[in-house]
Amino acid sequence: MRTLYHYCLCPFSRKVRLILAEKKLDFELEAERMWERRAEFMELNPAGKVPLLIDLNGTTVVDSMAITEYLEEAYSERLLIGSGLTYRAEVRRLTAWFDDKFAHEVSVSLILEKVLKKHLYKDQSGPNSAVLRMIKTNIHDHLTYIAWLVDRRKWLAGDEFSLADLTAAAHLSVVDYLGDVPWDKHELAKDWYARIKSRPSFRALLSDRVPGLAPAAHYRDLDF
Repeated sequence: MRTLYHYCLCPFSRKVRLILAEKKLDFELEAERMWERRAEFMELNPAGKVPLLIDLNGTTVVDSMAITEYLEEAYSERLLIGSGLTYRAEVRRLTAWFDDKFAHEVSVSLILEKVLKKHLYKDQSGPNSAVLRMIKTNIHDHLTYIAWLVDRRKWLAGDEFSLADLTAAAHLSVVDYLGDVPWDKHELAKDWYARIKSRPSFRALLSDRVPGLAPAAHYRDLDF
């Protein structure tokens, strides 16, 4: 069986899960607590990071972008990066926007503060309020940008549903799990997210549970 090593609230792991589901590829999940630095996992990936994919043929691929490119080439029946030079460039640009800029300014920073800091850095002081205020400001800017895009296009990159939408939704989903997305102030972004949240590929993510950390009350609701 194809295996994906992941962490439940890792947006990059979630992106790969969505890609596999959209491509209708069977896989099993192997939860990895990265901070434990298990010897068996470190042998697979000395960087000690998820996601990590082991394909049916035994090929091991690490890093979400490398996995994405691998899956697009190995299973090209359902392309998520689209076709056409200009369109593919836009999909890649927006994918990088969320994997880099949104991750740094919102999703990864939030998960580090609220969940992982105590594991990775043995820091029991709790979230830094100044960082949380910055994240709260930043997410409004990103949701405004999403709204600007979908007000002019059917999906983020254009008329086709693409990797850009999956990447953005994966990052937003971890923030939504924690209840930190101000949907009430961003209706266009909310409508776009609702369309993705209703896709079959998203169902498994909505069933995710972190021990000791329940999701926001609306997290599973399609009509939120």
